[in-house]
Amino acid sequence: MLVAGSTVLSIPSSGIRLAAVLSLCRHYHYSPAVPLQETLKGTHPPPTCERITPLKAVADQLVLDLTPDSKYHELVDKGVLRKDDYQDHIVNKLQHLHDQIARYNPPSVPPVHSLQPRSFFSRLFSSSSSSEPLRSQLKGLYLYGTVGTGKTMLMDLFYDTLPPNSEKLGKRRVHFHAFMIDVHKRMHKLRMQHGWDGVEDVVAPVARDLAEEARVLCFDEFQVTDIVDAMILRRLLECLLQHGVVSIMTSNGSSRHPDDLYKNGIQRQSFLPCIDLIKERFDVTDLNSHTDYRKIPRALSKVYFDPANDENRRQMNGIWDTLTAHTKVMHNEVMNVWGHKLRIPESTGTGIARFSFEDLCGRPMGAADYLEITNRFHTLFIMDIPQMGLNQKDKARRFITLIDACYENKTRLFVLSEVPVPLIFSDDPISKDKRISDHMRSTMDDLGLSDDVVGSSAMFSGEEELFAFARACSRLIQMGTKEWAEAARG
Repeated sequence: MLVAGSTVLSIPSSGIRLAAVLSLCRHYHYSPAVPLQETLKGTHPPPTCERITPLKAVADQLVLDLTPDSKYHELVDKGVLRKDDYQDHIVNKLQHLHDQIARYNPPSVPPVHSLQPRSFFSRLFSSSSSSEPLRSQLKGLYLYGTVGTGKTMLMDLFYDTLPPNSEKLGKRRVHFHAFMIDVHKRMHKLRMQHGWDGVEDVVAPVARDLAEEARVLCFDEFQVTDIVDAMILRRLLECLLQHGVVSIMTSNGSSRHPDDLYKNGIQRQSFLPCIDLIKERFDVTDLNSHTDYRKIPRALSKVYFDPANDENRRQMNGIWDTLTAHTKVMHNEVMNVWGHKLRIPESTGTGIARFSFEDLCGRPMGAADYLEITNRFHTLFIMDIPQMGLNQKDKARRFITLIDACYENKTRLFVLSEVPVPLIFSDDPISKDKRISDHMRSTMDDLGLSDDVVGSSAMFSGEEELFAFARACSRLIQMGTKEWAEAARG
């Protein structure tokens, strides 16, 4: 921060390097008595500067120059990313939305008292779920494509380069699982606080609060597998759009066009208006890149151990002992999650925990449980993961949900398994004679998965299951890399 009389120049830390600021100061003949490095570190009060106006203009321009397009091509030039024409096409769309947000003036959020919830019958006999037109003038962006093609990376790039006014608008980047859990918690809290028992529509006041907190929402892994979510999503999206919320969503699967959301779901007919709303209010875009960047060879770090023999168990125990050497290991600590208790077999106050596979996946647990665990612990040890067949389908589904939570929260994993990690869902990875179903083969080809990666499994049949399975395989590969281990929390 620089001060000239009553004029203050705040230099944001993101997007402007110290060297660039120093260069600007030299350009404008700024030579403070206190070194600028000390001022920026906060160790000295801000000095004065007579030529603050031109310096502020140039500094502001540097912030404005941090855009999806400039950041993407900077990463390509540095070799961090590979040039990809498909991704370049998406970046152009992100840049267009970025420019629109920079000039965006959304409608004001209505006061709380104007959003009393409607009863079930008032909604049932209403000709429309909303009497107001959708006021957001900006179309959102819905990205879909196969696993590992860079959707999440591009969305994060968009979020990290949002224009300066997004701080005033409010912005939020969240995994869709976690977002819907938050929505349900808010609905439950409203019912309890205001005695709205029996009143179905508490979505509107929840949407109002969400819009007040953030007018720019970035959803990763948008998917609908739960009937409760399916029934409230249309109303939720309508209300958010009425309040001027702009959203960008990613959804996995080459066929996960909005028309394929909640496919074969219970009461899907009631969900179709939500699909129509997405197609109307979002720019639906297929990433359509056939490169899975997670499978580009990298130097693997030793975080996965198989088979589950004595030697590998000793190595896992040695890593555990090293990481917990200077902290107390607690046994059978209890976490409270959504009104029930979760037992943590071994954990430390520094964010490390050890579970057996049965502890995590052998009992009824869901996304909320796994998100709580991975929020609390940055490093997980999972022991004795078996090779799963048809008789362990429920456990396999839970493990996939756990992997999604670990990936979202950048959790570091150490695993001891019966077979190599990418093959744990395969009921017979060795047999060359076992026939893979035509549906499975088509999906594997579409996702770029080979027999040696997934083995031969009849466990997953529906499209939603296959894509979740493929995503888990892809993520497990990425989470076993040195880059992931170094970037993970902890």
